[in-house]
Amino acid sequence: MKKITSKLLLTTVVATTMVTGFAHADDAVPTAPTVAAAPAAEPVPDNVIAYNIGLVNDYRFRGISQTRLNAAVQGGVDYTNNPTGLYAGTWLSNINWIKDSVNSAGFKGKGDIEWDLYAGKRGDLPLGFTYDVGGLYYYYPANNYSLISKNANTFELYGQLGYGPGYFKYSQSLTNLFGTVNSKNSGYYDLGANFDVGSGITLGLHYGHQTVAHSNFTSYNDWKVGVTKTFDVLYGVTLGAAYVGTDAKNGAYASPSGKNLGKNGLVFSLAKTF
Repeated sequence: MKKITSKLLLTTVVATTMVTGFAHADDAVPTAPTVAAAPAAEPVPDNVIAYNIGLVNDYRFRGISQTRLNAAVQGGVDYTNNPTGLYAGTWLSNINWIKDSVNSAGFKGKGDIEWDLYAGKRGDLPLGFTYDVGGLYYYYPANNYSLISKNANTFELYGQLGYGPGYFKYSQSLTNLFGTVNSKNSGYYDLGANFDVGSGITLGLHYGHQTVAHSNFTSYNDWKVGVTKTFDVLYGVTLGAAYVGTDAKNGAYASPSGKNLGKNGLVFSLAKTF
């Protein structure tokens, strides 16, 4: 049975930053000498640019390791226009899967960077619901995946509906999915919730299902249970730990040495947004 090192994403994919966290607060001024007024509401700037950088012990995309179960350095930048809800951003990470695939075919593989470009619109709906729609392009600069007659670059459209801490998101590829032959219109279903449990701690739950068009063998489910905590004393650094797993079939996603890239495991992260 042929081992496949094809890429299948996140993070939750792609990290789009909550813009309200970057509002600038004005000091409240008492309206009378003896009575202090309530603090003024924090104004939200019309335009926000936020940068992020992070380190993980294993870059998992939709439960599948992109780095042969090894560490990754990641970072990006996001722009948001708050009055319209329009946003755009970019994000990068080191990877191994393209080089591994090409090397396995007997060539010298190139392409150790994933560069994501995305844009969309988010906002509020009636009855407390929220939405987020957009497109995401996964680009792999300087890769030579074409040596095995494949194109790794992938474009997906996505739509998300949220309510409170919960959300449901669907992504569909308008190209072949990360070089998988005849896989256009593959889809990913993402159901999850992020609960603020206080003291800067967030509990995150996720369950996903990746369908690969015309390939039941490489379709699978994935899940994640994780916590993150932001430490103000560490200049707002966020530490995270998550238990990640999949039910990917044996041999569907494997490293050249035979390691199961979708096996259950712990993923630790360190991130800073500024």
